[in-house]
Amino acid sequence: MVSLSTGVLGALSIASLVLSVPLIGVGSYLNDHAAGATECQRLLRLPVLALGGGILLLSLMALAGACCRPCNPLLWLYVIAMFFLVIGMFFVTVFTYAVTNKGAATAASGSGYGDYRIGDYSDWLKDKVGDYDTWRQIQSCMADSGICGDGRFSGRFGGVAAGIDATDFYRLNLPLLQSGCCKPPAYCGYRPVNATFYEAPASGLDTTDADCQAWSNEQSLMCFRCNACKNAALATAKSNWRAVAGANVAALLLLTFAYSLGCCALRNNDRRRRHYY
Repeated sequence: MVSLSTGVLGALSIASLVLSVPLIGVGSYLNDHAAGATECQRLLRLPVLALGGGILLLSLMALAGACCRPCNPLLWLYVIAMFFLVIGMFFVTVFTYAVTNKGAATAASGSGYGDYRIGDYSDWLKDKVGDYDTWRQIQSCMADSGICGDGRFSGRFGGVAAGIDATDFYRLNLPLLQSGCCKPPAYCGYRPVNATFYEAPASGLDTTDADCQAWSNEQSLMCFRCNACKNAALATAKSNWRAVAGANVAALLLLTFAYSLGCCALRNNDRRRRHYY
């Protein structure tokens, strides 16, 4: 008679086996269409393939070990792999909380939501965002995603051309990344012609601020090279990583449960073997 733990492990393995199929399919699709893919899609293809393949392999090992007595070594391999996964997930979760435990940006006075200067973020996050290659990939992903175009930004705030005062426009409650990356900081003195095009004063910019000099009306550049954009990315990363950390806790509990089921299934297999002999 199949024990409860073995039955639950088998059901969980079937569910994870089904889950692995679309992951492998998405990873294979991204890999086959890498030439026409965006930077973000190219970055995702290998992790998605690895995740899908790993889930598939673990599911097959657990299913075979739980349902077939001669495959008990596979169940041992499953339990060992799950043990290291639980330990690894624990440290990843602790690390995620550690690097996001700080993050207070300083708002520029009177400039509207999202005009931020350097804040108190963890050194690891600041170093990552400040790294040239990392920021180049982030910038490319933001440009490919069209956060400053395709109607999501200009369609919502395109009324500037219809006569909204520049000061009022800068006070609009813009999403964080769009405020930091899709417009020049308010203190630069640019005049908004529309939501994505800004004119410098006729007398020229009265500042040598790096962000003011970095602004470009080119859609692939805009303020992606600005410190304000990097600060917005830091704040967004902190928020997203906090959400990921919460998901990691749930995943850690699920992995621990699966590991416990594997241990129980091993014990049950051992009992059945001793009873047989």
